Amino acid sequence: MSNETPEQRLAALGLTLPPVPKPIGSYVPWRVEGNMLWTSGQGPRRADGVPVKGKVPSEMSIEEAYENARMVGLGLLAAAAEGAGGLSKLKVVKVLGMVNADPDFNDHPKVINGCSDLFVAVLGENGKHARSAVGFASLPNRIPVEIEAIFTILD
Repeated sequence: MSNETPEQRLAALGLTLPPVPKPIGSYVPWRVEGNMLWTSGQGPRRADGVPVKGKVPSEMSIEEAYENARMVGLGLLAAAAEGAGGLSKLKVVKVLGMVNADPDFNDHPKVINGCSDLFVAVLGENGKHARSAVGFASLPNRIPVEIEAIFTILD
């Protein structure tokens, strides 16, 4: 795994980076300051651009929410790669994962693992990161997860 590039690992997983989502407000998809890159929060979207909806676990299983978090991770990698000049220049520092959860739900980390596992699978050691996984009573457009990430841009 250490000899493969992130692009090769992504291809080996049968994945491609999606287009960087267009902001739905007065913000940008990513911001660089020095050697740090912040991504705006993203939620899962279907191929036609429509947001995925659902509350975990009453409307969406943990496994489905995990896959949605993985999908969001791809979008975050796309935005960060655009801002940094490629996947090989990225090292994940911190992830904040928010889950649209029922009040008694307590497995938020299992959902956000979808994004974290993807980062490690694609970026290797540079994908390991600090993380928070928390629940919310609602998220915009009733999306099941919203995730943002902070990266270091490598030389």
